[in-house]
Amino acid sequence: MKVDTISTAAYPDQVPGTSGLRKRVSVVRQPNYIENFIQATLDAAAAAAGGPLELVLGGDGRYLNREVIATVLRMSAANGVRRVIVGAGGILSTPAASHLIRKHGISGGILLTASHNPGGPDGDFGIKYNVANGGPAPENVTAEIARRAASIETYQISQDDAPAFDTPGRARLGEMEIEVVDPVHDWADLMEQLFDFAAIRELLGGGFRMRFDAMHAVTGPYARELFERRLGAPAGTVVNAVPLPDFGGGHPDPNLTYAADLVAEMMGANAPDFGAASDGDGDRNMILGRGCFVTPSDSLAMLAANARLVPAYRDGLAGIARSMPTSTAADRVAQRLGIACFETPTGWKFFGNLMDAGRVTICGEESFGTGSNHIREKDGLWAVLFWLNILARRRASVADVMRDHWATYGRNYYARHDYEGVPTDVANGIIDRLRAGLAALPGRAAGAHVVSSADEFTYHDPVDGSVSAHQGLRILFADGARIVVRLSGTGTSGATLRLYFEVLETEPANLERDPTAALAPLVAFTSELLDLHKRTGMAHPTVIT
Repeated sequence: MKVDTISTAAYPDQVPGTSGLRKRVSVVRQPNYIENFIQATLDAAAAAAGGPLELVLGGDGRYLNREVIATVLRMSAANGVRRVIVGAGGILSTPAASHLIRKHGISGGILLTASHNPGGPDGDFGIKYNVANGGPAPENVTAEIARRAASIETYQISQDDAPAFDTPGRARLGEMEIEVVDPVHDWADLMEQLFDFAAIRELLGGGFRMRFDAMHAVTGPYARELFERRLGAPAGTVVNAVPLPDFGGGHPDPNLTYAADLVAEMMGANAPDFGAASDGDGDRNMILGRGCFVTPSDSLAMLAANARLVPAYRDGLAGIARSMPTSTAADRVAQRLGIACFETPTGWKFFGNLMDAGRVTICGEESFGTGSNHIREKDGLWAVLFWLNILARRRASVADVMRDHWATYGRNYYARHDYEGVPTDVANGIIDRLRAGLAALPGRAAGAHVVSSADEFTYHDPVDGSVSAHQGLRILFADGARIVVRLSGTGTSGATLRLYFEVLETEPANLERDPTAALAPLVAFTSELLDLHKRTGMAHPTVIT
């Protein structure tokens, strides 16, 4: 095998965030852009591993997925990687990739995904590196990738073409072994080890109807294998099941706005009993019952409260973890169970530390991500199976489970308002202005809710002692209500300003209030406090979930 050493110039914007590098397709198609970042990633990964790499490789099927996989294979061979496991057709969900890394005990994985962001020639592309525990690269690795990308002068690539990777089998590129695997099989087998498939199969065979919307993203093949083949649901239970480079022109983000067709079906007169959706790379989930929606915060708490119904968790949970913006519903479950509940910054890598240390079993984020210690990523279909397992064992509807939970633990009325595409300087200005005024907020009122304290969240990792500052601004009220304001790093155009509202209700007579009405005083207070409409130019949020 002959190797080319290509001279190149650095791109200053190649700084990976908590979810890797995410850019517009028009950006990543610049000459040497992808090659630069892959070279920096391979170098940083080899330094972290302390020797030759073995990698998992795949993506969510979005535009450029196949071409970039071929490039990664050629560069991996040129850089002395010993072995690469590739999902057939270049398809591999993020949860399945995490499982393969852990199952084979290899160095890590390169995943080609921009998660829930749109695809196609005018959409987004992403590259992330997962480490040996199967989870997202920690900050020391992403910082090293950024450092190397900023100073790169050359990259290495094989002159030979990459072998075909459409069907399972083995091949070589130079000295590097390539193993193409069924992207679904190993992960589906893991799910059978965790859940009571017999009970779910009986549920689905007894007149219970479900709908799963794969949103033309990576989970289509996984969902068909699980629900229609292994669990016996009727053909057509899974819709939009074929992964497409542009996700069928849709936005593969499973929420009330972008999964509107599924939401309309579940709120209709002839709704199925259960509905769910997942995102571009398969790590997020949305759960609906007939005529009702389960907020991700509630879902985490309800899964934890019912965990002993699932075979893998029948012995109980070591602990629960939630991201700071996620509602405190899980905290009260943990308190009743007598286990710890950890509040972390947004980003799955923080959960990975706690899981590796045996401190938590189940964790979740309000941004439609839930998972457990079976892997080190959030897992959309895992959450769907967990809900089905609970419904099968309890012989209850989704609405019944929700009402029973609220009657036991109280209800956290909760919503997130996203202002997408805000000019970065404007978004930063809003955060800076609020930060400067935090000390003056205690004593102010939002309707009947009185501010007790306000701060900027800093996380002290109990496992490695690291400190993560500037993780979001919190306004806490004396009655347990909360407002959280933070910027999201998952967009590719401008900034996304995210506002989180939470009201705790424990009075039985008030557990069925309209959530919008329950949260209205906090929303009005925040709009006035931040001068949102004037500063953003937006009359309403882009997305409300």
